[in-house]
Amino acid sequence: MSTIHNLFGAIDISASALSVQRTRLNTISENIANAETTRSDDGQAYRRKQVVVENGMQGGAFSDVLRDSQLQLDQTQGSHMPKGESHGLVRCCSAGVHVAEVTEDPSPYKMVYDPTHPDADEDGYVAMPNVNLVQEMTDLISASRSYEANVTALNSAKEMIRKAIKI
Repeated sequence: MSTIHNLFGAIDISASALSVQRTRLNTISENIANAETTRSDDGQAYRRKQVVVENGMQGGAFSDVLRDSQLQLDQTQGSHMPKGESHGLVRCCSAGVHVAEVTEDPSPYKMVYDPTHPDADEDGYVAMPNVNLVQEMTDLISASRSYEANVTALNSAKEMIRKAIKI
């Protein structure tokens, strides 16, 4: 049973990482799209957003669903699950990652001299977003490759489960 748990745990870990990388990709896309936005809803220039990632699942893991199903069976048909026996599917996998928050980068705005710009201050400077396109593209490639690696790991785990079921 512990091998099955490890395989389902691998799916949980890959799924959590895919979710984090999707959030990273969306945040990077938003940063790139707003790289020239000098006035947002709060009247200030756009501030670069960054994703804060923490380890551990945030809930809703596949193993949680299995555990909940097994507990219901244990309550209704006690003879099916002898007491005291350790079941690999019951233990919840605490590995994985989740998005803790999406924060604004506190670094200063880039000040550009353009007295004809409608958002220029009295000295003719415009506060431009603190978005560095080179950094965003590097982060985009990193998140994209991490996403691809986790898809590969997820597919490998699915294939192992499929082959284990055939045996």
